[in-house]
Amino acid sequence: MDFLQQLGLEQENKGVSTGSTWIDSKGAKLESFSPVDGKLIGTVISADKAAYDVSMEKALAAFKEWRMWPAPKRGEIVRQFGEALREKKEPLGKLVSYEMGKSLQEGLGEVQEMIDICDFAVGLSRQLYGLSMHSERPLHRMYEQWHPLGVVGIISAFNFPVAVWSWNTALAWICGDVCIWKPSEKTPLCGIACQKIIAEVFAKNNVPEGVSCLVQGGREIGEWLSNDTNIPLISATGSTRMGKAVSTAVAARLGRSILELGGNNAIIISQHADLDMSLIGAVFGAVGTAGQRCTSTRRLIIHESVYDTFKNKLINAYKQLSIGDPLDSKNHVGPLIDKDAVKLYLDSIEKCKQQGGNFVVEGGILEGAGYESGCYVKPCIAEVTNDLGIVQHETFAPILYLIKYKTIEEAIVLQNGVPQGLSSAIMTLNIRESELFLSQAGSDCGIANVNIGTSGAEIGGAFGGEKETGGGRESGSDAWKAYMRRQTNTINWSTNLPLAQGIKFHI
Repeated sequence: MDFLQQLGLEQENKGVSTGSTWIDSKGAKLESFSPVDGKLIGTVISADKAAYDVSMEKALAAFKEWRMWPAPKRGEIVRQFGEALREKKEPLGKLVSYEMGKSLQEGLGEVQEMIDICDFAVGLSRQLYGLSMHSERPLHRMYEQWHPLGVVGIISAFNFPVAVWSWNTALAWICGDVCIWKPSEKTPLCGIACQKIIAEVFAKNNVPEGVSCLVQGGREIGEWLSNDTNIPLISATGSTRMGKAVSTAVAARLGRSILELGGNNAIIISQHADLDMSLIGAVFGAVGTAGQRCTSTRRLIIHESVYDTFKNKLINAYKQLSIGDPLDSKNHVGPLIDKDAVKLYLDSIEKCKQQGGNFVVEGGILEGAGYESGCYVKPCIAEVTNDLGIVQHETFAPILYLIKYKTIEEAIVLQNGVPQGLSSAIMTLNIRESELFLSQAGSDCGIANVNIGTSGAEIGGAFGGEKETGGGRESGSDAWKAYMRRQTNTINWSTNLPLAQGIKFHI
């Protein structure tokens, strides 16, 4: 447990911070138990309303100063944050693995995503471009520019306890915004570790207190953020149910929201696919992070001519999976986040059976030595039809559904035939199939891949999805525009004042 000391974590921790300052509060005590071994890692005191209000006051004051820093100078701060993350990659990756339950390699990979978004943001700090337009009026110049938005509220989920925060903050900071973060109450220590890392960087550079605020707690914190008119933008990652509540509250005050919600992701396995390569993408997509990624593969839509062959490959692959301590690199699958998640997993299996699903790889809870936390479950596979109620629902667990198809057009209809629209993929060596899948008549998801799986994404592209996934976009491409306000400017450098549209107005 050396990594806990390396990150400055204690047995009891304050959960509210404006940077270098940690604020006393009287909120509920959060207990962080590791799903790896069931042991208590540490406790965190949640924010009460008074502590939240102090954090907001600091954030508002900091914004007035931070927005005046040149964007490249803000980018330099983010560059140093990336360097600090490189130094703390191993302990932070271990904490992510131990507190959340994903494999150590995935924990380290998540920290690498943080480093990558910092690198991306540094370059972006010199590229916050606006367009120049031609005015219809003579001797006028017209252009647009982008200004900092203000305080950005961030609500993140347990499955990526550090990366999603960094996607938002790295971009928001270089845009001139300040951030106030509510991490998942299931992974509060990851939030404290990140705040301590960035606080050291900020202190060395005299960044104003309040540019990075942390407010730990449960649902009530999310409600305070969502209803706070001081926050022009809320970025929320989590369930569709949570997203609808956030969206409603933010929209009621005409604020903005970036929503990254549920996924019900499918891979189409064509008769023209490389089945061995497809197997890797399908299995990792289904069991990686114990099926707790928003991009996890939930459904395999398999051509009837290769259905039995591929099903048998899957069954054999599942027999080889090693389930256990995620800090041990020999294991493929770690635990679910907690016993509530285990209950949802079991309930989903039972509903699938009741609705007519046929399990070809059975699920269940693992018990005995190494499984004392009660959070380890067996990845399972069921043959289903796409219209089953349970198949239409996102279950955050390693349950994979197999669906048979005849034509590529039918497969695309099945792929699109769920309420969610995050990630999708097709495995095929047929260029006509791949181009159809990527066309306007193809996948309706925000992410559509060919010959790679649904799980994971690179920071260079905008991340997000459609329909009940929320429509938000984070990370790369031009996602930065969501964190700024656009302003159109017209400058008259003539000696006259001509009106637009040729209007004449004499006084």
